Amino acid sequence: MVKRFFKSLSDYFVADVAMDLGTANTLVYIKNQGIVLNEPSVVAVTNNNSNNGYGDPVAVGLEAKQMYGRTHNKLKTIRPMKDGVIADFEITNTMIKYFIQKVLKNYRFVKPRMVVGIPTCITQVEKKAVIDAAIMAGVREVHLIEEPMAAAIGVGIPVHKAEGNMVVDIGGGTTDVAVTSLSAIAYGESIRVAGDELDESILRYMRLQHHLNIGIFEAERVKIQIGSAYPVQPALTTEVRGLNVKTGVPTSIVINDEEIREAMREPIAAIITVLMRALEKTPPELSADIYSNGIYLTGGGALIRGLDKLIEEATSLKTFVPDEPLLSIVKGAGMVLDNFDTMRKVCIN
Repeated sequence: MVKRFFKSLSDYFVADVAMDLGTANTLVYIKNQGIVLNEPSVVAVTNNNSNNGYGDPVAVGLEAKQMYGRTHNKLKTIRPMKDGVIADFEITNTMIKYFIQKVLKNYRFVKPRMVVGIPTCITQVEKKAVIDAAIMAGVREVHLIEEPMAAAIGVGIPVHKAEGNMVVDIGGGTTDVAVTSLSAIAYGESIRVAGDELDESILRYMRLQHHLNIGIFEAERVKIQIGSAYPVQPALTTEVRGLNVKTGVPTSIVINDEEIREAMREPIAAIITVLMRALEKTPPELSADIYSNGIYLTGGGALIRGLDKLIEEATSLKTFVPDEPLLSIVKGAGMVLDNFDTMRKVCIN
């Protein structure tokens, strides 16, 4: 009874958080509460030549994304994460601090513990940058978990067993392919080709094939609305708006899913290649498990129509997509947080 009382009192004064600090979106989970925030990783700041050329933050998250590409010379919008790692330390610190304060603003008095998902391919310097940014934002203790491990936990894979399971996490900046076993990644591959590269490939295609200059978020919208890796029925179309580079006049055209599939062909082929390489290098015992268990596809890239079918065709392995693949990492990190004493071994040093 007394133990439960002090636990309830502790939960009131401090709320530990799990964070998926993504290139495209940042998601936050509060211990025993669930996911409380899902916003774009974008910050708008004044441009007044202080603080490395940046002034005070004006907007963070969704509000800042709505300003992206629409600012004047006294305001700048920044995406501080690139290829899954911190590209702008000061702005990332501002973003993390803002999100933490936003979700814990009402009733928390003690600095929280944080579990953060990171790509498997990042360096020790990049890991330290994540830890330092979180500590400067007011976190007392930071634990890192590799994103495919968090995703595996988030989709319900029993990672503690002596059994191989393959997870392909396609985020905004990186694609991580990992085989989990005994609470660790037994084998992993990573490539810095993912959602952002798919958007860039659409942007280039529109400029080269249709002489239409579009913004990166317009390319992202097109990818979400009609993007596919495999032919779909019925055919999908959408209107794309931008600047005609020949006439210099804003215009719009209608394109179909076949064109966008062609635009995304190379980056998707690169993702399939790294997946095949990982399968080739996986030890035989784990390969046998993967044959039985299949491949789990997570992250925003899992939402690309027909990608699971394309992977099945390339590998002859059953491919599963969870109901909410975008939430897999933060769900897994949150489960580690909720059961930290028993699950902390899945975190990395």
